[in-house]
Amino acid sequence: MPLAEDIRHGCEALGLALDPAVRQRLGALVELLAKWNRVYNLTAVCEPHAMVVRHILDSLVVLPFLTRGRLLDAGTGAGLPGLPIAIVRPDLSLTLLDSNAKKLRFVRQAATELGLDNLDVVQQRMEQYRPAQSFDMVISRAVASIGAMYRDTAHLVRPGGRFLCMKGARPDAEIAAFAPPGQLHVEALKVPGLDAERHLVWFEKQQDSGSMQL
Repeated sequence: MPLAEDIRHGCEALGLALDPAVRQRLGALVELLAKWNRVYNLTAVCEPHAMVVRHILDSLVVLPFLTRGRLLDAGTGAGLPGLPIAIVRPDLSLTLLDSNAKKLRFVRQAATELGLDNLDVVQQRMEQYRPAQSFDMVISRAVASIGAMYRDTAHLVRPGGRFLCMKGARPDAEIAAFAPPGQLHVEALKVPGLDAERHLVWFEKQQDSGSMQL
């Protein structure tokens, strides 16, 4: 099946009615990732059709849980989930943050070639990052434990802002070790074409929750 059809069928299975131009951008992202991956080893997933499932659809499955405003992708790596989200949600302002210069070279090039003017790329460790303006949301994809992610990014999110942690199997041990600053939500996600567990753990920052005990 052509790559474009994989993307169309996968997005439809997620309930996304995307314009052909948006789906074409997603396909171009996969082609860029596959091309760069041959030289820079950005991801263990090498085959483009597998990238559609494991990187594109796996990123877009969280769209129903995103709000509006400014989104920080903390530990973006090769731009996941930030680049697919930026393509599908041009109304969001995204910052893709990582300390890996090699991977961020790809992210910057992809953003330029795909004409994504709704995102910035920042090379820095998340606990050291001090932007001029706080974020409405922060998302991480299999980067760190829930507690570590909150500890390192709590200063970056406005009161009432949302933390979203993308996980594989339900992270019960992480949840048990974490004292959330508000109600904790655990969502089981279904990625079309993926025979593996995916979960999203999300919660909102309370007015006085600038720090926590781990």
